[in-house]
Amino acid sequence: MIKTAALSAVAALSLGLSATAAFAGDAHEGEEGFRQCRSCHSITADDGTVIQRGGRTGPNLYGLPGRAVASVEGFNYSDGLHALAATGATWTEDLFVEYTADPTAFLRAHLNDNSLRSAMNFRLRSGADNLWAYLQSVSQ
Repeated sequence: MIKTAALSAVAALSLGLSATAAFAGDAHEGEEGFRQCRSCHSITADDGTVIQRGGRTGPNLYGLPGRAVASVEGFNYSDGLHALAATGATWTEDLFVEYTADPTAFLRAHLNDNSLRSAMNFRLRSGADNLWAYLQSVSQ
């Protein structure tokens, strides 16, 4: 009986750890995946250090984790992102993963407004958790 309980506890702990690890992103993989983003986005630290060269169509992604939505000074965000910002939203991994999968559907669902469209029409089908881990690693 005690052996069974101990084995069950070990199994539960093992399952819990592996489930947690399954959701953790890989920063190295995210750095590789950033290639899909750099045509529109760069990553430049506050002190001007360029971490990733990229386009200027999208905002600088430095410091994105935990940053208020639509808050990069001087960037022209869509009406939908401004409306989301007005709710006090900040970028979390969950929001980022959902947004990058389908930006327009994300805005429509979160703001309950089917007329909204996102200026970002790229859809990241996989690897958003890795990209998030990479952005966290370079934004510290």
